[in-house]
Amino acid sequence: MGAETRVRRFSEATVKQVTLDCERAMERARFCPRRSRVLQIRCVDDRQETETSFGNQLWYFEGRGIDATDSAHTLFGVVEYSLQYGLSELVEDGVYDSETQREKFRSLYEREIVSPTWENPAHRWLAAGVIAVTTVFTIFLLLTKLTK
Repeated sequence: MGAETRVRRFSEATVKQVTLDCERAMERARFCPRRSRVLQIRCVDDRQETETSFGNQLWYFEGRGIDATDSAHTLFGVVEYSLQYGLSELVEDGVYDSETQREKFRSLYEREIVSPTWENPAHRWLAAGVIAVTTVFTIFLLLTKLTK
C-alpha cells in the first residue's frame, strides 16, 4: 500500500491573509514588525465545514524574529482558524521558541476538536437543569395568566 497524500491549493488571498496573521502573531510576541520575517507557512490540518459542524484550519509557520535588543531568533508559530459559513475567522495564534512547544499546542488543538457527548454526567445535569427551570417558569406563567 502506498502512502496517502492530499494536496490542497489555497488561493493567493488566503495565503496573504495567513501570512499577515503570522506577522501579527510575531508582533504580539514582541518582535519588531519591520525587521522580522515569516519564512515558511503550511497548512497542517484542514477540516472542511459540514452540515453539522464548523470547519477548522491549523497553519504552521517558521520565521526569523528580531527583538528589542536586536537579537535574532528562530521562531515556530501556529495560527488556527475556524471556518464558519464559508468564512475564515482567526481563533488563536502563538509563537514558540521550539518545535516541541508548538507540538504541545497541536496536542491541545486535537483534544479540542473532539465533540462533547452526553456520556459526560455534567452535560446530563445541565440538560436536566435547563428542562426543570423551563418547566417551572412555564407553570409560573400559566398560573399568573389563569389567576387574572
